[in-house]
Amino acid sequence: MRKLLSSPSGLIGSLLLAIVLTAALFGPWLAPYEPQQFHAQSRLQGPSLQFLLGTDQYGRDLLSRILNGAPATVLFGIGATVLGVGVGSIIGVIAGVAGGRTDSIIMRILDGMLAMPELLFTLLIVTFLGGGTTQALLAVAVTFTPGMARVARSSVLSVRTREYVLAAIARGESQNWIVFREVLPNALGPVIVEATIRVSFAIMIGATLGFLGLGAQPPSTEWGLMVAEARQFMFRNPWCVAMPGLAIAITAMGFNLFGDALRDVFDPKRNH
Repeated sequence: MRKLLSSPSGLIGSLLLAIVLTAALFGPWLAPYEPQQFHAQSRLQGPSLQFLLGTDQYGRDLLSRILNGAPATVLFGIGATVLGVGVGSIIGVIAGVAGGRTDSIIMRILDGMLAMPELLFTLLIVTFLGGGTTQALLAVAVTFTPGMARVARSSVLSVRTREYVLAAIARGESQNWIVFREVLPNALGPVIVEATIRVSFAIMIGATLGFLGLGAQPPSTEWGLMVAEARQFMFRNPWCVAMPGLAIAITAMGFNLFGDALRDVFDPKRNH
């Protein structure tokens, strides 16, 4: 942790993540107004003492809506990443440990899936499954699976040739013991780093789907949906689009900076 916070990217990323996670955990209780409460006399206002971030086209307080939407937005990114990383890591470990024809078949299938851009692949899956938060989460998880499988496989292959694994094989340890006690614990570093960075991509893709009407549906306060609902009023009050967009940017930046710092910590060349 000391090494993580000693770098500027780690410190800034940690601070941003602390703000975002605080909003995700306590946002609905910190909001000064109900997120759906109308203030008819205060439509499309800029920041003021009464409404710190301004109001939207219905006079709803933007700060309250952003704080109320933080749990859904952040949990979407984390949930999609955890599911995609979990499934992808299992597939990658199986391919890396099995080797041979099994590895070749699995990786050719994954290469075919990786040939399509992530956003386009996600849109294709959501169109097939139908719009909604759950469907969008599953689509992002499926999209992340091939990339995470390749990361996990590469990590497993690099660990399998290390001296301590070869020593375990020479001692006659079982394959399950070698995989779970020697290979997996030492192959987790790159997977954790990649997962941390991918949370930001999941949040941005989720916001994009919400903006397109394929993710969260009204009256949700998901940030991408907030931008979509207010975009036609952006010339009358740019704050109603800028504020949820800024919240998405800060969240993505926090996870990216934290992931970059985490990568430096796990980099063996920087540990010497």
